[in-house]
Amino acid sequence: MTIDAEAYRAESRDRWERIAGGWETRRAQFAATTEPVSRWMVDAVDPQPGETVLELAAGVGDTGFLAAQRLGPEGRLITTDGAESMLEAARRRAGELGLENVEVRAMEAEWVDLPTASVDAVLCRWGYMLLADPEAALRETRRVLKPGGRVALAAWDAPERNPWVAQTGAELVARGLAPAPDPEAPSMFGFAAPGRIEELLLDAGFGDVVVDAVDMVFRAPSFEEWWEYAFDTSPSLGDALGSATPEQRDEVYEAVEARLAQWRAEDGSLALPGRTLVASASA
Repeated sequence: MTIDAEAYRAESRDRWERIAGGWETRRAQFAATTEPVSRWMVDAVDPQPGETVLELAAGVGDTGFLAAQRLGPEGRLITTDGAESMLEAARRRAGELGLENVEVRAMEAEWVDLPTASVDAVLCRWGYMLLADPEAALRETRRVLKPGGRVALAAWDAPERNPWVAQTGAELVARGLAPAPDPEAPSMFGFAAPGRIEELLLDAGFGDVVVDAVDMVFRAPSFEEWWEYAFDTSPSLGDALGSATPEQRDEVYEAVEARLAQWRAEDGSLALPGRTLVASASA
């Protein structure tokens, strides 16, 4: 199936606008789990004082803010996202951190509104694989990077490596509450196939490609707490259950709880494994 790119972009932007409040509320919890990914990415581009770093699909901005701390007062972080509500959250977070070298701008990753060869590094954590045209976004990334500049990205590994989210998705599909994944459509696992990231980066004109993986564990004191967290941060879960009856919601709740039982400790807490691919390359 070929997607309607413009309709997909509009729908995606609307979903992220609606869920931005949950991401801001849950920012610290998500950041604590995923900080090793952000640190890998920032280390890979190795920002230096005075440089300019661009973050695409930044959400609430945590990855880029790690880079901003290395850039010094003469450097600049350009934090971008297509959802204004995410950018508002990022502005608040930059203020909390006292970062004065951050510029927050609305921008689409598929057409970067910056001059050619104007930035030293680009960061994009879990963004490219959700775009209607990731190839165009990577070409734009290559265009705005200075010669020798680096890009670092993260993209989720295969569903079986990420039961923290895949088990819920599988239950929704099994119950007809969500469509089966379309292999040709953008998705959370769209870059998981072996060699996919390398191919995309090389086709966009990058060299010195490095691909690695980072394991993490999503923790919650109980399944109930985990379910609330998932609702706050997952656009697809809210969409799938938005029109469900209370009985259907209860049934899904119990079914997902049973699916995740193997990762539940005796005290009821959950430790759910996850794995992301990370990559870097040079312009």
